Amino acid sequence: MTSSELQGLYQELILDHSRRPHGYGLVPGAAAQSHQVNPTCGDEVTLELHVTPGTDTVEHVHWEGHGCAISQASASLFVEMADGLSMPELQQRIDVFRTAMRSRGTIEPDEDLLGDAAVLGGVSRYIARVKCAMLAWVAAEHAIAQVKAA
Repeated sequence: MTSSELQGLYQELILDHSRRPHGYGLVPGAAAQSHQVNPTCGDEVTLELHVTPGTDTVEHVHWEGHGCAISQASASLFVEMADGLSMPELQQRIDVFRTAMRSRGTIEPDEDLLGDAAVLGGVSRYIARVKCAMLAWVAAEHAIAQVKAA
């Protein structure tokens, strides 16, 4: 598969997740909720962590928001990757994703850890879009901190 064919597949996956997002819609009973805004472009995400009682396992992630295809696809891809992980595992993946996003294209995201969210790696070359891709991930990080503080 050529580089342009692979990039086309990545773009299609991002567009598919932005059109048909996973985990969209807030649900009562969240252990924590975080609302994040990208002041540069106005993208917004409200993300909820639902944790299995008595554990540190993320049972479900739900979200709502609006914005560009990258921010919406990133939230959807995050949900797909996060369900069922422990909060330390989830934090590790957020850290790996952040490192890739800050790399300006020099670090390929780890597909084994990030699943399909690794397709967002190309965004790291566009500094103005990194905040869009990070929005849901930052919201999740804030929600994890809320659960730990409770």
